[in-house]
Amino acid sequence: MVNPITRLLVTALLATATAACEAAGPGNFIGDARRGADLVKQYQCGGCHDIPGIAGAEGNVGPPLHRIGTRTYIAGYIHNSPDNMADWIEDPQRALPGNAMPRMGIPQKDARDIAAFLYTLK
Repeated sequence: MVNPITRLLVTALLATATAACEAAGPGNFIGDARRGADLVKQYQCGGCHDIPGIAGAEGNVGPPLHRIGTRTYIAGYIHNSPDNMADWIEDPQRALPGNAMPRMGIPQKDARDIAAFLYTLK
């Protein structure tokens, strides 16, 4: 029989670990998906992209970002991984020179949080 205090501690630890994983994004990638959703609004990504879950994000200049977390490539060329997505968001011209997406001046931390959010779109 398990001690009730032990059961409570294990439950609390599991809940904390689960919450930390959700905030960290996919795998061992560090990024805050909730903050990323707010940053998508702040940087007005929806002016160019159709982004599910973001009110008013109905742009059609860039590709729609539906299910971006399950796609094989970013921009049809770069292997889709959380780190590559963050690099792409931070400086798309460095990642793939000459592509249509402009550099938006998004710092690395914000880019990682936006990437964590985009990986929730499956």
